[in-house]
Amino acid sequence: MIEIKNLRKSFDGTVDVLSGLNCNIPDNAIYGLVGANGSGKSTLLRCINSIYKADAGEICVDGKASYDNEEIKKEMVFIPDDLYFYPGYSLYDTAKFYQSMYEKFDLEFVFDTARKLKLDFNKSVNTFSKGMRRQCAIICALATNVKYIFFDETFDGIDPIVRQYFKKLIAKQMTKQDTTIIMTSHNLRELEDICDNLGLINDKKILFESDVNKLKTDMIKVQISLKTDFSKDTFSGLDILYYKKMGKVATIIMKDNKKSRKYLENLKPVILDYLPLTLEEIFIYQMEALGYAFEEMV
Repeated sequence: MIEIKNLRKSFDGTVDVLSGLNCNIPDNAIYGLVGANGSGKSTLLRCINSIYKADAGEICVDGKASYDNEEIKKEMVFIPDDLYFYPGYSLYDTAKFYQSMYEKFDLEFVFDTARKLKLDFNKSVNTFSKGMRRQCAIICALATNVKYIFFDETFDGIDPIVRQYFKKLIAKQMTKQDTTIIMTSHNLRELEDICDNLGLINDKKILFESDVNKLKTDMIKVQISLKTDFSKDTFSGLDILYYKKMGKVATIIMKDNKKSRKYLENLKPVILDYLPLTLEEIFIYQMEALGYAFEEMV
C-alpha cells in the first residue's frame, strides 16, 4: 500500500507544485490519477519513485519511507510521459537492459507480446512512431513483474484498438502478479473502464478520490414529473448533488439508496425514470457540489 501524507513539492522554493497532498493507493488495484496538464500528476509519480525529493510530508510504501529505499525501488518501475531510449537500442537491447535491473524480468513475455503487435525486435526503438515507442515501454514495464508499476499518460499516441489490447494486458498483469498499477491521464474516459480507484488532482492536491464501483452504485440520475407543480424544495428529503427543471420534468442527480427511491415513489410521480451515470458525469456533479468546475480540471 502507498500512503502519502501532507506532501509538498516546489522547484523554485516559492511556488508549490504540490501542497498538502494526501493519497492512499491500495494493494492489488489499478489506480487512475486524473488531472489537467500541469496539475502535478507527473511530479507526484516522480516523488513516489524517489526521482524528486519532497520538500515536506511523508511517502510510505508497505509501511516504510520510500525515498532512496533500495529495497522498495526493486519493486517499482516508472514509465514517464517523456520516453527515453538509449540511442541505437533495439527493443531486444532495451529488454536486456531492464533484465539487468529486475530479477523477475520475463524476456519471453516481451518476445511474445512484440510478435503479436508486429514490433520489430531488432530495429532501433528511436526509429519507431510515438505510439510504437509507448508500446515498447509498456511491454518492458509489465515484464519486470514488480509489485508497483507507474505509467504517466499511459496510452499517449496509441491507437484505440491497441489501447484496448494493452488495457486487457495490464488488467491481466494486475491479477496474475497482485500488482498495483498507477496510471495518469488528463482524459477521464481513457481510464474509466480499467481503474478500480480514481483520484482527481487539482489545486496542488488530491481533491477527490474513490472506489470506482462504489461511485457508480452510490449515485443515480432521475427524471421525474409530478401531477402538481413542484420545485427543488419538494425533494428536500434527498441528498441531491444536481437539480434542473425544464418545463414539467426535473433531472436530479442524487445519492442512491432504497430510502431515496421510496421517497420518490411516495410522491406518486407521473414520470419516474432511473438512468445510469457515466463516470465523467459523476465527477462533474461531485466537483460542482464542492464548488469546482470539472471541465477546468481535465
